[in-house]
Amino acid sequence: MNKYFRRSVQFVVTALYFAIQPLDFAAFNAALLSASSTYAEADSRLLRVLTSPVLFRGDAQTAYRDPLILHADGTFWMFFTLNTHDADGLPYWQTAYSRSSDLAHWSAPVSVTPRDRKLNYCSPGAIVRYGGRWVMCLQTYPTPGKSVHGDDSSRLWLMRSDDLMHWETPELIQFLGPDVTREAMPRMIDPYLLEDKDDPGKWWCFCKVKQTGISMAWSRDLKTWHPEGREEGGENPCVIVQGGEYVLFHSPGNGIGVKRSKDLHIWRDEGVLTLGQKDWPWAQGRLTAGYVLDARNVSGVGRYLMVFHGSGPQDERTMFHTYASIGLAWSDDLKIWHWPGESDVAPSK
Repeated sequence: MNKYFRRSVQFVVTALYFAIQPLDFAAFNAALLSASSTYAEADSRLLRVLTSPVLFRGDAQTAYRDPLILHADGTFWMFFTLNTHDADGLPYWQTAYSRSSDLAHWSAPVSVTPRDRKLNYCSPGAIVRYGGRWVMCLQTYPTPGKSVHGDDSSRLWLMRSDDLMHWETPELIQFLGPDVTREAMPRMIDPYLLEDKDDPGKWWCFCKVKQTGISMAWSRDLKTWHPEGREEGGENPCVIVQGGEYVLFHSPGNGIGVKRSKDLHIWRDEGVLTLGQKDWPWAQGRLTAGYVLDARNVSGVGRYLMVFHGSGPQDERTMFHTYASIGLAWSDDLKIWHWPGESDVAPSK
């Protein structure tokens, strides 16, 4: 229900009330507040019934990492890194998806990339609409031998789809420009795509290059890229627009860092979110990889949603491929966050 329709309903409710009552300003205010509260609660009905912040729980054989959430045609889609293990104990990284109608019940994960340790397509950063199709950015994360982390051949890629289920062959993102070959590139991980808020048709890619903060490049066709700018920050960048500003969520050593900018060049730091980590054994090792979706106009939500993953109770030095779980939180203003079991959903502002 959008805000204009809600306001119309509130007006009708109060008008009917005073059509049959003597004029009483205290009663007028109470009726208006009641109507507003009722529809705020209705907007968040899917959140109010969730009992746990954990949507996907990892174990000794499986880890769920690097989530993104999308709402399309009345369905929630979760894309994420799926870590599984072979009989020899070696981990495999794949990109997978799951679907839900209510945020509480999710379908079994379906992998959309091959199970190949020489590639390990993972860390889906964003899914956008371009040219009438879906486009997802992700990375390769090769782990030769018994390597834990992706080697220096980790690169950024795009995949295209018409239905979010069937994806075409990945295309290399030549982040440093068309003249820099795949072999000449440095290690790159965790891409994210965003259209410029002031220049429609200009697309930005954010990523981490050789563990040196957050680098940026832009393109007008998602093929030819022009590197421009860098900002101090951690992994898994996610950038949305709020109130004429870019809001950057990133992952330092622990928690989810927040920065704001009007132009993608000058940023101000707004600290680090740890949500309910101190009370969550499943995330006490590390809470990271926050992805934020503006779901304020999604029926049953009416909030910003954040998905993230947590490892625990030990940290990722021992729990990198196991016991990683995906959690959910929400906010009205991107500053104060709530999650299932923490409190009732407050009325919208």
